[in-house]
Formats: sequence, C-alpha cells, structure tokens
Amino acid sequence: MNRILITSDELQDTTVTLTDFRADHIRTVLKARVGDEVKTGMLNGLIGSSSVEGIDEHRVVLRTHHTDQPLEPCFDLLLAVPRPKVLKRLLPQLAALGVGKLVLLNAYKVEKCYFSSQWLEPAHYTPLLIEGLMQAGTTRLPEVVIKPRFKPFMEDELDVFFPNALRLLAHPGEAKGHQWTLAEGQRPLLAVGPEGGWTDYELDQFLGRGFQPFSLGARSLRTDTATIALIAVLQERL
Repeated sequence: MNRILITSDELQDTTVTLTDFRADHIRTVLKARVGDEVKTGMLNGLIGSSSVEGIDEHRVVLRTHHTDQPLEPCFDLLLAVPRPKVLKRLLPQLAALGVGKLVLLNAYKVEKCYFSSQWLEPAHYTPLLIEGLMQAGTTRLPEVVIKPRFKPFMEDELDVFFPNALRLLAHPGEAKGHQWTLAEGQRPLLAVGPEGGWTDYELDQFLGRGFQPFSLGARSLRTDTATIALIAVLQERL
C-alpha cells in the first residue's frame, strides 16, 4: 500500500479518523508517530499527504493536505468475463495499471455461471479496485460495466461507450510489429477474449467496427497472464 485512500464521507473538514486496515498499516508497516507525514489521497480526488495528529491501538487521526492531481487512467478494457477466481486476482492489478473503464462482456466461450459470481457485484469488486489504486498511489476508481449480451453491446453500445478510442483486438496469432498512433484525446481500448480466444463471429464483429489485431503470438494464455502482458506491451509501444 503506497497511498492511503480516504472517501469523502469519512472526512470531517480536513480530518479523518481511521480504525480499519489502513490504521493498522500506518501503525505496523509505516510505524508512524504523531507529527509524521503519510501519503494519502481522496478516492476520485486529489492526492497529497496527511499529518498524524493522534494514534493509539484503536485509531489513527489524520489531518489531510491534498493539492495535487493524481495519475489519469491510461487505457480502457473490454474483457470477456473470466473465471471468478481469476477475475478476483485480476481486478486489483487492472486498477493499479491504470484502467479507466472496464467492460465485462459475455462471449461464446464464457460460462453462464460466471455472471452470478459475487465478484461482479460492486460491494465485492470495489474494495479490490481500491486495493490496486492504493498500490499504485493514485485515486481514479475505474468504471465497471457488466454486459451479459454480446451482440446488443457491439451493435448498440460500443460506439456510445467508446466513441473516440484506439481500438485493439487481442487474439492468439502471428505477432507483428504494430504501428499505432494515439490521436489527441484518444485512449486505447483493448479487447481481451476468453481463454482460447474469440470465435470467428466475434472476431468479425470487432474487425468490422474498427478494431486492429494485437497479438503476443500463437500461444493461448490464461486470461490474467494474457491481459497483464498485453497491457505492458501496449504501454511500451504507445
């Protein structure tokens, strides 16, 4: 945890009292004392530092000083819903890497039962995203959208959600030297399919809507491995 995040409803003027895992982190990991400064930020707001005004075994009292802008999201992701335990592992990493909007989409190879997972519920996925933000030291909470119907999303909503994106389609195949250029105001949108890849129909839907092929090679990778690797390569190339 590289930055303690605070929500607006916790703040009283410029003071916040922490009694949860964040207080434990300040006491046991940072080993802070009264008068020390710790890195903090407001969820979806500014970042800065806070001075420790009080600390004991039950609580930590901070006075906040937030004046700086956080890192902005640097990509969006359209992800075929993976197995629940994989999604749980992946969510903090996506937030840490800078996802802005995350669309969790159905696909032919996605099991229907995945959509009943608790990790698709805001009460369960939001803490995982915040965990990733605190690791990365930033504050912008990703927007998560659940879309259980592939065709209606592609036909009616894709252009609404992403009207001005550099659209990239991940699928196992020949890795090529891609040459992409971001226009002003654009953000990359990466589409990552199920393990084993998209079907021919799904590929046609993406390619017909301006997605450019993006591949790491012919190997079929696990969703979490492929997604993190693709994001890393994308950020390096752009």
